[in-house]
Amino acid sequence: MLATATLCALAVVIIAALEYRSSGPTRAAEHPPAPTGTPAESPAPPATPPASPTAPPATNVPMTRLAPGEKPPQFVLFSFDGVGVTPNWDMFLDAARATDARFTALMTGLYFLTDDNASHYQGPGHAPGEAAVAFGGTRSEVREQIRYLNRTWSAGHEMGTHYVGHFCAGGGYNGDRWTTTDWNVELDEFFTLMAGWKRNNGLDNAPEKLHFGPEEVRGGRTQCLEGRLDQLIPAWKAHGMTWDSSMPSPSTGISWPYKVDGIWEFPIPNVYSPPLGKTQTALDYNFWYTFNRARDEPDTAPEARRIVKDTYMYMYEQAKTGNRAPLVIANHFNEWNGNAFNPATADFMRSVCDDPETICATYSDVIAWMETQDPDQLAEWQQLPPVAAGAPA
Repeated sequence: MLATATLCALAVVIIAALEYRSSGPTRAAEHPPAPTGTPAESPAPPATPPASPTAPPATNVPMTRLAPGEKPPQFVLFSFDGVGVTPNWDMFLDAARATDARFTALMTGLYFLTDDNASHYQGPGHAPGEAAVAFGGTRSEVREQIRYLNRTWSAGHEMGTHYVGHFCAGGGYNGDRWTTTDWNVELDEFFTLMAGWKRNNGLDNAPEKLHFGPEEVRGGRTQCLEGRLDQLIPAWKAHGMTWDSSMPSPSTGISWPYKVDGIWEFPIPNVYSPPLGKTQTALDYNFWYTFNRARDEPDTAPEARRIVKDTYMYMYEQAKTGNRAPLVIANHFNEWNGNAFNPATADFMRSVCDDPETICATYSDVIAWMETQDPDQLAEWQQLPPVAAGAPA
């Protein structure tokens, strides 16, 4: 059943926010228009980070096999869709550095192209230069994007893919309709844009270079969580992918990751939220939709932040004192509802990532750790009942 499941359950409330076009990654990545239809103003660009190459630090995950009966660490996996340049990127880099946390940056391929070179991209079933979200803006903005990606990689964070065109339901030929051939085309486009960002934009003489290659990209999250697993998995394997974090959780609560036809799946959790008094998909846009139907009401940002932070803390406490399943925190850099959600996520990172029993890690490092463990012990953890599925006792 999993092999043919469709990854659209969560997309129902996400599509409205992600089908738009803005003016480039100096705006919050994948930022929707304001409710009036007037695009939100771009924040002032942050200071340019250093561009000199730095080798990434060693993993923060001890790759040791646990003894029988020994508790696993409480892993927390932060990931960010799109990663266009905003001050929120600096905020998470700073929070991660302060707590030895690692996160995963899910790159949108469009940001490797300037607006006037959009025709270098052609998505499956779409015209050259067509996309549902922004391209990379100006040459200086694309170069700034490269510098931020380098800074992120050099700090030990993982680089993943958020694919390219962001074609979702209602936007023509979308991911839920794509075949394996289509997904192969989309991934080929992503890696080609990544490798050819200088040539495609007439920037051959630019001093920047990308300090990591396509071989570092081992997984990602599909646009609007769309796609059929039976069509996606062959394309993932053809491109050397080992993990995915697009699939809605098959049950309420937090459970251990599992493999589907050789690919590690880290579902986005659906959990009980004490401040909301009901179950909630733990994704920033979904919190916003539940909170006020995704209306831009900045005055309510403090309350929204409290709800998100309290829900994350409940998830964390239930997992840490329960089945110790890795906790998936899926987010964007978007400044929705007065930037209600990024500060809550950064506060959560600072609150838990320096706990001695907790490791805030990347997907690939958690996979390497799981594959170091005794297979029977891992299977036992995977069979533990979900936590955070209901109200606390």
